[in-house]
Amino acid sequence: MNPSSGESPERYARHCAEIIAQTDLLRNHLSGADLASPVPSCPGWDLGRLLRHLGATHRWAGTVVRTRATLPVPDTEVNHPPERPGDGAEELGAWLAEGAGRLADALRAAGPGAAVWTPGPGGTSGFWARRMAYETALHRADAALAVGVGFTVGSGAALDALDEWMEFGVLPEAVDPGPGGPGLLGPGRVLRFRATDAPAHEPGEWLVDLTGTSATWRRARSAEVTADAAVSVRGPLAGLLLFVYRRPVPAGSVEVTGDAPLLDLWRKRAGFWLEEE
Repeated sequence: MNPSSGESPERYARHCAEIIAQTDLLRNHLSGADLASPVPSCPGWDLGRLLRHLGATHRWAGTVVRTRATLPVPDTEVNHPPERPGDGAEELGAWLAEGAGRLADALRAAGPGAAVWTPGPGGTSGFWARRMAYETALHRADAALAVGVGFTVGSGAALDALDEWMEFGVLPEAVDPGPGGPGLLGPGRVLRFRATDAPAHEPGEWLVDLTGTSATWRRARSAEVTADAAVSVRGPLAGLLLFVYRRPVPAGSVEVTGDAPLLDLWRKRAGFWLEEE
């Protein structure tokens, strides 16, 4: 997953706060919600299962951090969250908030550099703070879709979440085609993503370079981008975030030009870790 090995205290604190903030925003979607509502972006799931999955994920990550686990912690309840008989939307929302709070407390107690097991490069509590912030944000998007409300996200969180995804997308696990699979690397294979609403003080374009013997990425300002792209994606930050996560995006909000099959292959490969859920 996220190859970053550590975080500044300031960014770490923001990620811990984001876990709570995104959970609170998700709970706002639950007033009067039917837990049996299907979640279109998670085929086969209903809203209740989504909430139980996220709550179990918070608790799982919290256990890893709190115990300073050096080996994988069983994640059965993450992948197969048990039913909670009698719990309605309000009760599940409160349970979700409790787990998010316990996770944030464990992360704050550990600090950003605590050595712990991570399911990919990183190996510190900083991995978990960042990953759980955006795990929560994306599942909030799933919940919003299930109840029929729009999804928005702050520009700072969206920029960092997209950076994290680009890091996923250049890991060897993403680029390696496996036996008989189509390769991602090749001449001219540059992917370009442009946020139409990035703040003026922030670079708002991402370039994924698949032309070498390994993949690389960077974020840049539009004026700094000179390389031709095999495929370009243009849209608002929230739309780009949903798009790379292979979530539905509002009609017309994201524009793709160029080699769409290459883009689709990269999106699937970059999300290799999603298949584990």
